[in-house]
Amino acid sequence: MPPWHLLSPDQARAELRRAFHACRQRTLALATDLSEAERCRQAHPAFSPIGWHLGHIAFTEALWILEQLQGQAIVTPAQRRLFAADGLPKAERQHLPDLAALLAFLATVRDRTLAYLDQAPVLDQLRLWLWLLQHESQHLETATLVLTLHRWPQPPAGLPTVPLPPEAAVGRWFTFAGGQGQMGCDRPDALDNERPVHTVTVAPFALAATPVTVGEYRDFMAAGGYDTADWWTAAGWQWRQAAGITQPRYWPGENRGDGEGDRHPVCGVSWYEADAYARFRGLRLPTEPEWEWAAQRTPLTLGIWEWTATWFEGYPGFQPFPYRGYSQAYFDGQHRVLRGASAATGLPCQRPSFRNWYHPHVRELFAGIRCARSLSP
Repeated sequence: MPPWHLLSPDQARAELRRAFHACRQRTLALATDLSEAERCRQAHPAFSPIGWHLGHIAFTEALWILEQLQGQAIVTPAQRRLFAADGLPKAERQHLPDLAALLAFLATVRDRTLAYLDQAPVLDQLRLWLWLLQHESQHLETATLVLTLHRWPQPPAGLPTVPLPPEAAVGRWFTFAGGQGQMGCDRPDALDNERPVHTVTVAPFALAATPVTVGEYRDFMAAGGYDTADWWTAAGWQWRQAAGITQPRYWPGENRGDGEGDRHPVCGVSWYEADAYARFRGLRLPTEPEWEWAAQRTPLTLGIWEWTATWFEGYPGFQPFPYRGYSQAYFDGQHRVLRGASAATGLPCQRPSFRNWYHPHVRELFAGIRCARSLSP
């Protein structure tokens, strides 16, 4: 992404147009390749149908740009009830307009949005424009996740993971002396939960150079990882028994058809599974400050979201934007932080400070594991 804070108004408009167009092309590519069932049906109770995500993208853009900034009320009451995040429960979002109507909604809103961009005080509004860009990118990743659930084990090409590159040395570690450093981001594209930049103290630690692979995780399974309570937290073991889980959600890796199944990061594990694997190895999950500390100082091989040991909460001095429910509603001590990016994460959301969060039992994400260990000072 460009250095937004250094751009002139005309440069910012041009870059926003380019970024919004690139993101929308990805959205349309996914939208036009759906069956009726994939568009309207829930693939999992925790996730809305893909068609709802399409309508919600358009609704949110209309709400914040056309209504809030221009006073244009183009959203109908029916659209508001169906596509608002706080509207219908997920299970009741399956009675959707047809694809042509959804695409028309997206196009109409976007045309009016870009027309306004030509004369908007863009630098004053830049944070909101960039939030909307990332909002679409985030919902596109969720829609891709839902499509993967519908089509597994034949998901869209290249998803949910890609193999580690040949030069990635599995089993290698990065070591860090720790100390005091800065965490967070105050750039215009930073979301509210990334702000403000603040000082953290990190003890010496080591972080695996690569995420845990399918091949490495197979060792855990072969050693009875899903049947050995000692490697699980009490809550994790209770969940494993109740859910009857015996393998990751997106397993087996060897069926990806690329001949490199064992070099894929293991994908579709809950926090409970990630934590149990780390304990099996005599290791642990990294804290969120450790993960960001490492990512600021060395290029991390990604390709997957990675669970951390940290509960999601606001940084000191947190201020909600653009509304409280975007992040603050999840500062409830029940969501673990994930860091990194998956093969489905759009470019606008890829940076070391970006934070993702989910309940520890959720395993449908494009999520995996990177291990850490403490070092003596």
